Amino acid sequence: MYVADSRASTPASADGAVRPPAGRRRAALAPTVLALGTVSLVTDVSSEMVTAVLPLYLVSGLGLSPLGFGLLDGVYNGFSAVVRLVGGHLADRGGGRHKWVAGFGYAVSAVCKPLLLVAHSLTPIGLVLAADRTGKGLRTAPRDALISLSSPAESRGRAFGVHRAMDTAGALLGPLVAFLILRATVDGYDAVFTVSFCVAVLGVLVLVLFVPGGRGGVVADERPSLRGAVGLLRRRGLRRIAVCALLLGLATVSDSFVYLLLQRRLGVPDRWFPLLPLGTAASFLLLAVPLGRLADRVGRWAVFVGGHAGLLIAYALLLTAWHGPALPYVVLALHGAFYAATDGVLMAAASDGVPDALRSSGLALVQTGQALARFACSLLFGAAWTVWGDRAALAGAAAALVVCVVFSVVVRPKGAVPA
Repeated sequence: MYVADSRASTPASADGAVRPPAGRRRAALAPTVLALGTVSLVTDVSSEMVTAVLPLYLVSGLGLSPLGFGLLDGVYNGFSAVVRLVGGHLADRGGGRHKWVAGFGYAVSAVCKPLLLVAHSLTPIGLVLAADRTGKGLRTAPRDALISLSSPAESRGRAFGVHRAMDTAGALLGPLVAFLILRATVDGYDAVFTVSFCVAVLGVLVLVLFVPGGRGGVVADERPSLRGAVGLLRRRGLRRIAVCALLLGLATVSDSFVYLLLQRRLGVPDRWFPLLPLGTAASFLLLAVPLGRLADRVGRWAVFVGGHAGLLIAYALLLTAWHGPALPYVVLALHGAFYAATDGVLMAAASDGVPDALRSSGLALVQTGQALARFACSLLFGAAWTVWGDRAALAGAAAALVVCVVFSVVVRPKGAVPA
């Protein structure tokens, strides 16, 4: 039997919105949320420096085909799914392991950055990226569990929105730093990887020194088990969330492919390519908190599905013959709005149906399905691009997304399962 924190007791309405008790003032953000936001900001500067130059480095610098790039991109974005359940389970076991499991994951990713300096072919690069994503997989669920456990149920959307906004501030700065380094140095890629490592180490230090440890007051009479974690899928609300997140992930083209499609449509010079993620990050940064608050008020599932509808519009614009100067701004704004409406909102929605003592494991279940689906999408999209071309591949992804959005509207969760 698990004794849940009283912060999880506020009931959710049928539309997924959580109503605070009458007369209760909105709680201030917990220090844990702000500290983890700072860690994510610093770490994302490091990781997005690499992400911004990686597509160009692999395709133009090393001459990989779209299929080869799709394989590596799938590894980069989906390999963490293999270890997310492990990270979530380790964090739930014992008293206060959330912080230290997350810290180990951040450290693993930091160590991988300088290894890119000596990896120049498909296999070693794939191994380095797999190790980097292993670190991300270990840290993501414990980090999100700490945010969830330290926040009242009626304001979790806002808490995740603030964290994702700080995280995205780092994503906004990372490509800009990479762009400046590429322009200022001769061996630009090596310099980017070196600076990225130094910044990642700083993020680990911030976590160790400033993020509180512990489980947010959760007391478990039993030691959490893997069977108990997997058994969470028997909860109807959480099961529907996990299935819909998986299906929608199968039709979500990775960021790198979106940027490559924009570059080909508009003929963007290579030296400007690292700036494309800035548009997505700026939109994400501006909308993460407002959409998180909106999800708390009108329902998290409505905002989550609406974000995918915005992504579908972005796909449609890339498929049209329009080549106007506003095209990249509109597509990147929609791309960022998609993340603002889905990333933290999904974790807030899933938190409502997971008991506190298994919070990290429950969030890891949802994240794992979504990550595996996006891994498969990268492989399929890269193969389709290689065989049929970029437009046919994107048209197929758009058609699949329409079907998945309709399915998610029909089977939407009818409210949270009480913890």
